[in-house]
Amino acid sequence: MKLGIATPVVTNVAGAALTWEKNATIDDIGRVAETADRLGYHHLTCSEHIGVPSAEAPRRGSRYWDPLATLGYIAARTRHIRLATMTLVLGYHHPLAIVKRYGTLDHVSGGRLILGVGVGSLKEEFDLLGAPFDDRGARGDDALRALRAALPTNEPAYAGEYYSFGGLTVDPCALQAHLPIWIGGRTKRSLRRAVTLAEGWCPFGVSVATAAEWLRAWQLPEGFEVVLPADQPLDPVGAPEVTAETLRTMAAAGTTTVSARFLHHSLEHYLEQIHALAELHGREGSQATA
Repeated sequence: MKLGIATPVVTNVAGAALTWEKNATIDDIGRVAETADRLGYHHLTCSEHIGVPSAEAPRRGSRYWDPLATLGYIAARTRHIRLATMTLVLGYHHPLAIVKRYGTLDHVSGGRLILGVGVGSLKEEFDLLGAPFDDRGARGDDALRALRAALPTNEPAYAGEYYSFGGLTVDPCALQAHLPIWIGGRTKRSLRRAVTLAEGWCPFGVSVATAAEWLRAWQLPEGFEVVLPADQPLDPVGAPEVTAETLRTMAAAGTTTVSARFLHHSLEHYLEQIHALAELHGREGSQATA
């Protein structure tokens, strides 16, 4: 089971109150990224919303740094850690726009991009952007097929229900020959979409127990990633035994990569938590193979 982090500062998930993060800088984000990179974390994340209605902010949060700009900066400060968009909303972008922008980021990062995407659920934001909402599921499935056809080639061609293109050059496309796509969401349908059209599932708002129950209904492809957060923020510094038990529970549920969120009250405390989780994970792994 690998470790990733849900990058602090760049979002306030579920409207969580910002403490030190409220006035944090891009250099603070860089320090977090460099530390996670040095400690061998698998990935870090940046999500996407363009305009969150004020009435939705307490439930969804209102801070969302742009993932392309943020991950481009992080790419220059790191060498190994993967960069995951968790998640882009497919309906807000033409597939070829994603290929061009994030194919470029794949080159900038040396082939470290993971494209986390979802179909979206915030109708007011769709309306704001003039994007169709009611058929977003079918449209998203078509977009995924179009992305898979277009990501690895400078001369993409695709003919689908919603998207069709050909006879053009997109340069650059992705650097990776098969760029990983993960599917976000909070429904059984998102898991089905992930198993049939992608390489991983990265749900939100789904408990570890519920995820385990849903996963039992599927024969997952080899190498399929199940990327789950713990049900509560982790505190490996203050509660290492509880954290270790949480990791064991998540592994038993089918988690392949933990998307770690931490209890933290300052940048230095956050960096301590990253170190502590890496050390704890290492010890747990050693005991499991002893």
